[in-house]
Amino acid sequence: MFGIKKGLARVKIWKSMAVGGLAVALVWSASGCAYLHVQRPLSINFDNTQLGSKAGRSNAYSVLWLVAWGDAGTKAAATQGNIKIIRYADTEVKLVLFGIYSRITTVVYGD
Repeated sequence: MFGIKKGLARVKIWKSMAVGGLAVALVWSASGCAYLHVQRPLSINFDNTQLGSKAGRSNAYSVLWLVAWGDAGTKAAATQGNIKIIRYADTEVKLVLFGIYSRITTVVYGD
C-alpha cells in the first residue's frame, strides 16, 4: 500500500515540476529572453522626417558572446545604399536566447 502512495506522490511531484517548468518557459519567452526583434529610430525629430529615395543597411553579428564581426555603422550603411546625404536612420536589434546569437542592423535613408 505504501509503495502505491509513494508512486502517486512522485507522479504529483513530477507533474508539478513540469507545470512549473512550463510556466517559467512561457514567462521567459514572453519577456524577450528567448527571442527579441526590435526596430527603433535613431532620431527624435519625427515632425518633419524625410526618408529620401534610397535605403542602405549594415550589420554586426555576435555568437556565444565570444565572437563578433561586421560593421553596423551609419557610414557602412550609407556606402551600401550608395547614399550621399543621410536624412534618417533606424537601428534594428535581433537577439536569440539571451544573446547567444545577436544581429544589430543600422538602416539609413537618404539620397
